[in-house]
Amino acid sequence: MAGFAAGALLLSTSIALLSYELTRRSLLAERERTAVRVTYFDATVVQAGLATDQPDIVEVLRSLDTGAIRRPVLRRDGTWYARTADAGGTSVVPASLRQLAEQGRPGVQRVRTDGHSALVVAVPLARSTVFYEVHSLQELENTFQVLALVLTLVAGATAVAGAGGGWHATRCVLRPLASVAAAAQEITNGDLTARLDPATEPELARLAASFNQMVDQLARRIERDRRFAADVSHELRSPLQTLAAAASVLAKRRADLDARSATAVALVTDEVSRFQTLVTDLLELARSDQPPERAPVDLAELARQVCRSRGLPADIVRVDGAHDATWQVDRRRFEQVLVNLVDNAGRHGGGAVAVRIGHAAGVRYVEVDDEGPGVRAEDREAIFYRFFRGRSANARGDGEGTGLGLALVSEHVAAHGGSVLVTDRPSGGARFRVELPENTP
Repeated sequence: MAGFAAGALLLSTSIALLSYELTRRSLLAERERTAVRVTYFDATVVQAGLATDQPDIVEVLRSLDTGAIRRPVLRRDGTWYARTADAGGTSVVPASLRQLAEQGRPGVQRVRTDGHSALVVAVPLARSTVFYEVHSLQELENTFQVLALVLTLVAGATAVAGAGGGWHATRCVLRPLASVAAAAQEITNGDLTARLDPATEPELARLAASFNQMVDQLARRIERDRRFAADVSHELRSPLQTLAAAASVLAKRRADLDARSATAVALVTDEVSRFQTLVTDLLELARSDQPPERAPVDLAELARQVCRSRGLPADIVRVDGAHDATWQVDRRRFEQVLVNLVDNAGRHGGGAVAVRIGHAAGVRYVEVDDEGPGVRAEDREAIFYRFFRGRSANARGDGEGTGLGLALVSEHVAAHGGSVLVTDRPSGGARFRVELPENTP
């Protein structure tokens, strides 16, 4: 639009300036020719009046029908004569023009008088007599001002029309790309069924076909990865259960073992437990692309249950304001969201100190605060990636966990159409905030 507007403005301004200059020159030339003709006619009348023995020069000048736009003056034998006592017309005659006329040559010169332009025409009548006539150009100047205003308005209107044409052309060009962007956004939001209709935008038929083929391949690859993760996790559960049972038997007899063997048994038991948690999280991730099964859930009571199960006081759960804490969500998934956030606070932040539920600015939110060292600004997005083990995580804890807890939180919240982020707690520590749109069904 800016390009169209600038181009239209440049073109219209150039045409306006050229038109103004050509019109100005043409009108001035025509006005000068007219002034010369009229002055010669008046000079003939004056010369006839001066042909007597004792001419009355003032009366001769008054006999001229000059109107209000012409002022005749006569210089004879070094003396100026005018129709009135006001000799203002004599002062505007430039010396160069007077010198030329006194040499017997007629001339024309443009001057400024009373703040306006004027045309002075000199016609020699005799060796010592020169007739001058001052023609006012004020009316012509007014015409030029009106012409300049009209051309300026036309240039402005042309620029606006150019901007409108640019806007229309831009819409026509970008409309097909808008449908591509909309489909890409739907795919980004997890809807892998989004496709482009080649018949809707024939100009982009090839792009639509390539786009749809790309999405098909992406969907197939994601499905293969999901099945692979699910199959591997499922196949690992049986041997893991056997290992866990064997480790449990060894752990019960740890008191009968020597110190090194007891330490080894403790390590095996802990790692098997961590491995089981990892496999469970992988299975959960493999199912995370399924649509949530929404139902009314009292989120405040669910949060209290989670806190009690983790050995935390239930009174750290608070509902901000007088809002209803019943949300339409998948109970199993949101229970895991709360569990993972509380466990993350306990593992890396010294324990959860507050869980708040409320509504604000068109969103529903859940906040979990801890009193740890917080999360570095450069890690606040990557912390929700799978298996992320950044500087912040290592600095805040002892390296325990699978690296999937916060990734699961992000997946479950995204499945509900929401988002999760981490900020600094005002009094120190980290604040994890889950947001769902107010109009979430």
